[in-house]
Amino acid sequence: MAVTIDVWRITGQSQIDSYVGRWAELAVVLVNALAVDHTQGRTRPLPATAPERLAALEPALADWRARHPRAEGDGGPLDTDRLAGVATALRPAFADGPYAGVAELNTLLVRHGAVPNLHGEPPVLAFHAVEADVAGAMAADAGTALAMVIGVGQGERLAACQAAGCELVFFDVTRNASRRFCGLACQNRAKAAAYRARRNRSTT
Repeated sequence: MAVTIDVWRITGQSQIDSYVGRWAELAVVLVNALAVDHTQGRTRPLPATAPERLAALEPALADWRARHPRAEGDGGPLDTDRLAGVATALRPAFADGPYAGVAELNTLLVRHGAVPNLHGEPPVLAFHAVEADVAGAMAADAGTALAMVIGVGQGERLAACQAAGCELVFFDVTRNASRRFCGLACQNRAKAAAYRARRNRSTT
């Protein structure tokens, strides 16, 4: 079977793409739950205590786990204090600019000992040590996925919502990396604001 490489997909090797997507999505979950305080036009205080962090993180994490049941390192208790630090370190990768967050990602990868290895039965590719705890595993794997996205020249796919008053981040998997908003609510808000601005200009 011929294997061809294009901008984002390796034909015949869907697991490589799904690996990066799985952990990039986890980075989105961590950042949005623990490191973003402006969402869809509203100010939201960052969760400051372990119970608040857990309440903010658990629903999105449960959804992520349901979509990726074979994800390694996703069981056991959550050290939400450490995960808040991980989220803060991951967030700059979603900022504007082609090399955003590179220094922070490099520091995170070294701190959490991110090295490729296979473990489990059947073997699963991971970038955390077998003995890593949940926070360390999530940090190493999510950080590596973002580094892979940036390293193959696709850093613009790590983006933040462009609607006013929203800083939620997302992993853009559209064909031409054209996504601008975190979701339909912000897209509709932006369209409504643009419409009002046009009407105001036409009446003055």
